[in-house]
Amino acid sequence: MNQKMDRRSVLKSSLMTFGGISLFSTGAFANVPLELDASERIYHSPLLRENFLESATIAPKSMVRINANENPYGPPMTARKAIADAAAGGSRYSWRELETLVGKIAKKEGLTPKHIMMGPGSSDLLEKTALVLFQNGGNVVSADPTYMSLVQVAKATGATWKAIPCKADWSHDLAAMEAAIDKDTKMVYICNPNNPMGSITAGAELLDFCSRVSDKVPVFVDEAYLELAVGANTQSMVSLLTKNKNVIIARTFSKIMGMAGLRVGYIAALPETLDSLQKITRGGMGIAQTSIAAAIAAMDDADFQDMTRKLNHEVKTYLCENLDKMGYKYVKSYTNFVIFPISMPGKELLSKMAERGLMVRSYDLQGKPWCRVSMGTMDEIKQFVSALQEISS
Repeated sequence: MNQKMDRRSVLKSSLMTFGGISLFSTGAFANVPLELDASERIYHSPLLRENFLESATIAPKSMVRINANENPYGPPMTARKAIADAAAGGSRYSWRELETLVGKIAKKEGLTPKHIMMGPGSSDLLEKTALVLFQNGGNVVSADPTYMSLVQVAKATGATWKAIPCKADWSHDLAAMEAAIDKDTKMVYICNPNNPMGSITAGAELLDFCSRVSDKVPVFVDEAYLELAVGANTQSMVSLLTKNKNVIIARTFSKIMGMAGLRVGYIAALPETLDSLQKITRGGMGIAQTSIAAAIAAMDDADFQDMTRKLNHEVKTYLCENLDKMGYKYVKSYTNFVIFPISMPGKELLSKMAERGLMVRSYDLQGKPWCRVSMGTMDEIKQFVSALQEISS
């Protein structure tokens, strides 16, 4: 038992240091122990395990960090200036500034401020929603694999999880998800584009699903990567709120805005839904004044958002062209990462990449090893491509 607990401690320390903190719950359930399978891999789901290096206790500054789906270009200079200007007011609570940010978001989404709840990143709001909705049990229906933050907290709170395998193209199997709903289902969770696969579920199909299913149970749609979905047949589900549908949509400033470390996100939902959440937990209280100022500035910086979208697409195109040349069959990505099956054990891949100064992710999906790499700068991805060519030869 002690040996297993020691291994867990090493694992959590290592992954947090190496940028893997997104694996964990970051809010009320941040200290929930990781679950390892019999092969000492992180257990994410029936289909997905994650490999890790137990020796990875320090991440040198020289390491290329392309493992956490971060935006390498941000925060925008407008946001950095806003942070500096706001720092002097750090002795005061920032309710007025938060109200300004909420107003800007509501206007952008075509909603009222009462439809918006802020939080320190969208994951925090996923977790708070799960904490409130599943405090008396029930079940949550989602795809497998998917982003696990909401599901992990729901399970830790006492819920059960109905994991529905993705379709052959890694899109959501909406028909199977709808069929899985029963009298104990308290929520359907959908991440679109989906993490960790990068896949998309068509917008019109998802809109019809959410419109119908939300009359039975709430549908939570996580749109963290939507603004990076170049060329995708998709759309935001926010419009359903104007039709009084019981949907919750999560958005974040971490991806297109380049503010992952500043922690700003929001959910859009029916006012009565947000009222039920805020009876137990508050969202905006956890955001620093400097982060609020940065978010206000970043929203107006269309040039930075366009640049991020353009460069992300260019780097991803370069990577995929080289993966094609090397014979790797990647999943078509609408995000800032690409996942593809590999021919060596996942832990071996991590070790060889680390030796070459690169941090990536490795999963065992349906029992076979895969690599997931985030889109860094062009120079960083060129370094990754060279390393992959070297270890694959």
